Amino acid sequence: MTNFIKMLNNEDGATAIEYGLIAALIAVAAITALTNIGGNLNKTFSNVASNLNK
Repeated sequence: MTNFIKMLNNEDGATAIEYGLIAALIAVAAITALTNIGGNLNKTFSNVASNLNK
């Protein structure tokens, strides 16, 4: 019975899951930010290229 109570009170697995969720959230935020920045850079370089050709 004491082993079962120790297992219920063990929070190591919960901490690992929390760190995993935080890492996933940071990854999603980074991907979103880089996608937006990439789109803006593409527009900027296209604008520069079209003005150089004039």
